Amino acid sequence: MSVFLQASTGSLPLQNAGVPPDQIVRRSASYHPSVWGDYFLAYDTVDHRKPDGDTEEKVQALKEEVRKMLLAAAHHPQKQLDLINDVQRLGVAYHFEAEIEAALSKINDIYHEVCGSETDDGLHMIALCFRLLRQHGFNVPSDVFNQFKDSNGKFKEDLSKDVEGLLSLYEAAHLRVHGEDTLEEALAFTTSHLEHLKTQLQNLQAKKVMYALETPVWWNANRVEARRFISVYAQEDSHNETLLKFAILDFNLLQKLYQGELVTITKWWRKINFTEKLPFARDRMVECYFWVLGLYFEPQHSLARKILNQIFAFMITLDDIYDVYGTVEELVIFTDAIERWDISATDQLPEYMRYFYGVLLDTFTEIEEDLKKAGIPLYRVDYAKKVMKQLTRSYHYEAKCFYKGYVPTVEEYMEHALITAALIYFGTSSFVGITGDLVTKDSLDWISNNPLFIKAGSLVCRLLDDMVEFEAEKETIDAASAVECYMKQHSASKECAFAEFNKQLVCAWKDINAEFLRPTVVPMPLLTIAFNMTRVSYILYQNNDGFTTSETKTKEIMTPVLVHPIPISSQKSV
Repeated sequence: MSVFLQASTGSLPLQNAGVPPDQIVRRSASYHPSVWGDYFLAYDTVDHRKPDGDTEEKVQALKEEVRKMLLAAAHHPQKQLDLINDVQRLGVAYHFEAEIEAALSKINDIYHEVCGSETDDGLHMIALCFRLLRQHGFNVPSDVFNQFKDSNGKFKEDLSKDVEGLLSLYEAAHLRVHGEDTLEEALAFTTSHLEHLKTQLQNLQAKKVMYALETPVWWNANRVEARRFISVYAQEDSHNETLLKFAILDFNLLQKLYQGELVTITKWWRKINFTEKLPFARDRMVECYFWVLGLYFEPQHSLARKILNQIFAFMITLDDIYDVYGTVEELVIFTDAIERWDISATDQLPEYMRYFYGVLLDTFTEIEEDLKKAGIPLYRVDYAKKVMKQLTRSYHYEAKCFYKGYVPTVEEYMEHALITAALIYFGTSSFVGITGDLVTKDSLDWISNNPLFIKAGSLVCRLLDDMVEFEAEKETIDAASAVECYMKQHSASKECAFAEFNKQLVCAWKDINAEFLRPTVVPMPLLTIAFNMTRVSYILYQNNDGFTTSETKTKEIMTPVLVHPIPISSQKSV
């Protein structure tokens, strides 16, 4: 325990002792209101709830045609790799998991035949093969890229004329692990040339380059990538009409499912009435749903999405209670109440905390009922409670830092900041509602005990958020960020802090990639869900806090995924 904590635990100045509740001066973040409001209640209609049997029948027929295409390509590895890539980026790979696994396993067995030095298939195919195999956990070597270097050990400059090859190598380089210097060089080489080319190219190629530089495939969320790639693929002269139509219809069917789920979520949000009872907190229910959707978009995870959305909503409100509204005295008794998890703990709480606490306990009871109906073991809820208690302890620590005016060392800051990045909380809770036997006590023990995989993702989230907030010169109402802690501890400039944290980000991505290599600690589907948290964080925190400030870019990202179906008739302009 730090000297600060020893000195401050239970001994912070009681700034509001004896002050009537309505006269307490509180902080305010002036968050903008929800940009969605009750918008999704418009989908609560008989027509929208009615199954679209005709479309579902078409989707099934097209699905079988695509399956046949995947099987037919088995004797042509290069053709098969291109098809798998298209299927994945179009967002329909979840229909063909067994076929893709079998195909990539066979290609892995002949990796050096497909990607060896004697190949004449070019940079694009070799980089694509490497990336797809690495994404599926196959630990294929990166030395295949040495064939594209000159006698001085540098990547050949004439590769700059091969736009497709550059893009594929750029994407492949994002799967690098520690010690892969060739891929480190490849990333620098391709990034430099693509940055130059994006101003020289036109139309489709320019769009592909700009998309890649903004968000690499490996870091993008499934629905965002699918919607983006459908528009690109439709303009490719070589696109497969059957595959494109299947992807569009499947995207639209899933979107309709999400709109129905958002009806349920919006009604629940209105019922608990946090916007009126806790007006200081962020109203970001639809943004919460978008984040949840980034973890698991598949139709079978509908219950898991509902439960996680509720648990996520409590996290956002908890964050604002600790960061914005709660007083020193209130936060002490509130943290104790969360630890006790008993309705009798509300006795000393102020009215707004009492209301939140009652809704919290009631909702967890409802979650247990949902799990019973689905045949899911109730012990999973205990894990969600455990990580919520852990989260509130770290929130409380940060609040004490703020009130004390204390700037901790980076090491002390990170001990709690990696918890309040909330990936342990969010990840553990994401396992609660998953049906079937995929989630076990072992997997819950793994994710709730902050393994390297989660630490690395938490570091990405925390540092991205802290740096964009500092860069924006936000008038913070929170405790000091990682940037401020580093600058004070090392008497360093902002530039030095950013340089150090960017190095740590590179290492964190490599740690994540290494944890994906087989054999994995938990089943690949669970590892993917856990990684998806980091993917969504990257999308939302690239340039600003896109979750809190969601009026512009975030809404622009969400709208094509949740609101507008893709037209079938004008595929060239989707």
